[in-house]
Amino acid sequence: MATKKTKEMVYLRIRPRANGNASLFLDLNVNGIRKHEFLSLYLVPERTKDDRARNRETLALAESIKAKRIIELQQMKFGVDIPVTKDVLLYEYLQVIIDRKDGTTKTSWLNCRSHLLRYEPNTRLKIADITPRWVQGFRDYLDAKAMQWDIDDRKRDVRPRPIAQGTKALMFQKLCSLFNFAIKDGVLTRNPSLNVERFKDPESDREFLTVEEMRCLATVPAPSEVLGRAFFFSCLTGLRWSDIAKLTWGEVQQVGEVTRIVFMQKKTRSLEYLDINEQAAELLGERYDNDAKVFDGLTAIQQARTAVTAWVKAAGINKHITFHCARHSFAIMMLDAGVDLYTLSKLMGHKSIESTQIYAKILDKNKQAAVARIPKLF
Repeated sequence: MATKKTKEMVYLRIRPRANGNASLFLDLNVNGIRKHEFLSLYLVPERTKDDRARNRETLALAESIKAKRIIELQQMKFGVDIPVTKDVLLYEYLQVIIDRKDGTTKTSWLNCRSHLLRYEPNTRLKIADITPRWVQGFRDYLDAKAMQWDIDDRKRDVRPRPIAQGTKALMFQKLCSLFNFAIKDGVLTRNPSLNVERFKDPESDREFLTVEEMRCLATVPAPSEVLGRAFFFSCLTGLRWSDIAKLTWGEVQQVGEVTRIVFMQKKTRSLEYLDINEQAAELLGERYDNDAKVFDGLTAIQQARTAVTAWVKAAGINKHITFHCARHSFAIMMLDAGVDLYTLSKLMGHKSIESTQIYAKILDKNKQAAVARIPKLF
């Protein structure tokens, strides 16, 4: 016997517009009567990575509103009172998010709060009272007024300077994410930042060490034995600090003659399988219990950054190198050795090859600089 298909109470519809965008609206069935709810949400033509990210965010918001409407209609059907959105304070809710985070991610959220307090000192502001105009004001503050001093008192001994373009993009994205979290938690029904223009991420000039510089660095004693091993392990594998710091012996496997790292990448939460070469395997050291950390004894990342910078300087290398630059060095070394972009993206655990392409641009600049040094022959 065929099962009768139940009609949905709410449909998410997309309607093309003359300007090339597409508007989103809900098609509701209320007691047999169809109604439309226009959401003032729009999809844009996907010409860039930012366009695709914006559309994903817009669709996620539309689906969230759809889910809320279904619940509301079901509650009306069964005579249940529809709960009213709570009068949640911005900074109290922000603290809830910060408490969920750790490491460098938590630091970014703390920095965002510092900038928000500079822009909006009213700690009794309710999230529901935030308007697109208020969000635009915070964007303008980041773009024209935000200073490095605003978030780090340790910088008081240097000249004040505006925050970098990448920091602007990150701080604004944190605020947008806050609104998305609020929608999922039932605190908001609409994201007031949705139609405010995002900052474009700059193409950063990623510092890296050449093979010759890495060999030079290896001749200088590292700040600590474990930090030296971890740094060169990153140079040879491309692993991030966050994944190296938490790496356990249970994630190190022997597959025939090959040593393989099977781990959950902390940044993307994806399971990765990474075969490493013999020299990288030697840097792992003596094996212990599966629960033991491979690089036990590493300090906090902030201390490691300072230590690596001083170490590189002691080696006579005139570059601003942090621990993360080891990952950049791996990528450039692989491309210079002839590894294709697709393979490199898999080795580095990138979800999209677009994240890997920046290294190809850096290598091109490196080759151009080398060609420019060719002497005149006549």
